[in-house]
Amino acid sequence: MTALTWNESLALNNAQMDRTHEEFVGLLAACAAALPGPDAPLLQAFELLTLHTVEHFAQEDRWMAATGFAPDNCHANQHQAVLAVMQECVNRARNGGDSEPLRLAVDELALWFPQHAQSMDAALAEHLASLDFDPATGQCARNAPADALTGCGGSQCS
Repeated sequence: MTALTWNESLALNNAQMDRTHEEFVGLLAACAAALPGPDAPLLQAFELLTLHTVEHFAQEDRWMAATGFAPDNCHANQHQAVLAVMQECVNRARNGGDSEPLRLAVDELALWFPQHAQSMDAALAEHLASLDFDPATGQCARNAPADALTGCGGSQCS
């Protein structure tokens, strides 16, 4: 089992993004704590994580749309893929009684999230800061790039 706890290496100096990420890590930790037990509490914890993740990813996707990202960018695509896997794990456990994919997903998410946060989300946070983006209003003090961003928004990605 791969345990993930909130730590400063996950902080991106974007208060709203950091709060959302800390919530994600806490919900994932609750799933990890439920792994040794029966399926029902694990499924319940994973459903809460999935509900959180729907809004978590939607929030970042709205920010990307407001700041010059193309609708079909790699960051949003990764969100769609991860969320689809999470939802499929819930469906299999709930409807077919197969909790093995869900159990595997808890460990995989603990491995995936730090890499995602420190690359794609860090690039997004940097991009938002460069535009003086206000998450509360969805407005930028500076103009978004003229050409839509298809990558993650970081200097290493186009």
